[in-house]
Amino acid sequence: MENIFVVVPTLDPDEEIMQKFISELHKEFKHILVINDGSKNVYDNFFKKLSKDVDVIYHHKNLGKGRALKNAFNYILNEYPEIEGCITCDCDGQHSVKDIKRLGKELLKYPHDLILGVRDFDKENVPNKSKFGNKITRNIFKIFIGLDISDTQTGLRGLSRGLMEHFLDLAGERYEYETNMLIACKNDDIKIREVEIETIYLNSNANSHFNPLKDSILIYKLFMRYFLASFSSFVLDIILFVGILGILRINTKILAATILARIVSSIYNYIINSNLIFKDMSISSLIKYYFLVIIQMFISGCSVTYLYSLINLPIVLIKIIIDSLLCIINLVIQREFVFKGSKNEE
Repeated sequence: MENIFVVVPTLDPDEEIMQKFISELHKEFKHILVINDGSKNVYDNFFKKLSKDVDVIYHHKNLGKGRALKNAFNYILNEYPEIEGCITCDCDGQHSVKDIKRLGKELLKYPHDLILGVRDFDKENVPNKSKFGNKITRNIFKIFIGLDISDTQTGLRGLSRGLMEHFLDLAGERYEYETNMLIACKNDDIKIREVEIETIYLNSNANSHFNPLKDSILIYKLFMRYFLASFSSFVLDIILFVGILGILRINTKILAATILARIVSSIYNYIINSNLIFKDMSISSLIKYYFLVIIQMFISGCSVTYLYSLINLPIVLIKIIIDSLLCIINLVIQREFVFKGSKNEE
């Protein structure tokens, strides 16, 4: 394939595996770009030898996979105007040349879509840390982002020239950058197209530089922020509700306490969600947000009042149950309606 670049980020690679991989790639692809992301000095001769046959970008120190990919995209866009797109892949033998070629064909066929090479994590040869890590991330993506992706952590991806340019602005320097790509597709209505690939793990994936603790924290940072924002807003609302309920002396005090508490907690929640998570403080999102707040506020107040008159339970417990259910619904509506198209990649 002459119009497709294969991008290979690498750090302290297994020289034998990578040399064999590059040699096989050369049989199918004219353009190959290797990013030496701060490998140890003992690898200098290896990369010097590689540079005779492929393009090589050097990082003086390890800057992370996200930075390596962005630098690769920038390099291709500047130096090769005729290139139609690229396939990113790992250097540790996980991706076969056959599958890379399949993604290249799919990319040329669907240039507006992000092409993912997805693995089958139910196979016996998949290491437990990869199997459970992907399944957890996959479910989190369904809940928080609304994306049903088979393999959220795949490094085999096909991007057109337009998508390379589009993703240059995304935040993320390490593995979280690939997660932000997927989130950006959701926000910007970019279709994700999956291609099933061979599931290969050499030596139980011992050559991977993915740090399960450190890199997972970076990947899940957005989701943790949303959870903390929602939970803290929920706690604030309950505290205010209880306090106001004890002060008011009117017949409709449940509804009134709900309204007053929600006014304060909604302001707090909007500032957190719009500024720190969804990166959207537009007038449009503000109007849609408070339209949602008003509806849910009256649903909460009326439901709590009605149930309190029917069942013998503490009013605060009823309030917690009702608002917990509404909180889940609220997550979906904010994601799909209020902040739709906002920039939440940081």
